[in-house]
Amino acid sequence: MILCIEQAISADLLKDVHATLSDTSFQDGRKTAGWHAQTVKNNQQADGKDARIAKLRESITGELNRHPLFQMAARPRRLKPLMFSRYQSGMNYGNHVDDAVMPTPDGAMRTDLSFTLFLESPDAYEGGELLIDTTVGEQTYKLPAGALILYPSSTLHRVEPVTRGERLAAVGWVQSQVRDPQQREILFDLDRTRRQMFEQDGKSQDFDIISKSLTNLLRMWAEI
Repeated sequence: MILCIEQAISADLLKDVHATLSDTSFQDGRKTAGWHAQTVKNNQQADGKDARIAKLRESITGELNRHPLFQMAARPRRLKPLMFSRYQSGMNYGNHVDDAVMPTPDGAMRTDLSFTLFLESPDAYEGGELLIDTTVGEQTYKLPAGALILYPSSTLHRVEPVTRGERLAAVGWVQSQVRDPQQREILFDLDRTRRQMFEQDGKSQDFDIISKSLTNLLRMWAEI
């Protein structure tokens, strides 16, 4: 399942991100890539040791942890600390698949889902589209600032060359409570449906039955 979330972070936080990144040093993005990804990665990343970057990570992660759609789709157990990437004219990131296991300050984690949080308006740069290889062909995404795309870490994907302007994004990875993507999608559909039912009819008998099924499926499938 690939999910686009229109407004994943608040406008105020987006302003803070721009203000901080405009005054932050960036380094060669290949330093955080695997040995094979280094051959196709051509971007820059904000210095992760900067205290201001750590604060941004915490703020964005906090908003994602409070975002109902992100929570329903990802069922996060752990999140890898965010990285802030910058693509200037001529930069790109060729075809690659994200590492299945990544290091974190709390130990290694499995990557079930990847996400890109777009930080610049699409009009601010040309190129820089995220292309994801799916069973129906390559799908192209270039979302508004503050929007997020969540997709399986198992997919081949790339960032097309930027030909004008500057592409800023935050990228992250999720280890889900539910490893199986089909099970996650079933839970997402059930959760979204019961919330719509509640908005229309309140706490009805049908709502209670779907809630029971959702809860018991999560009890069967969750890895805690």
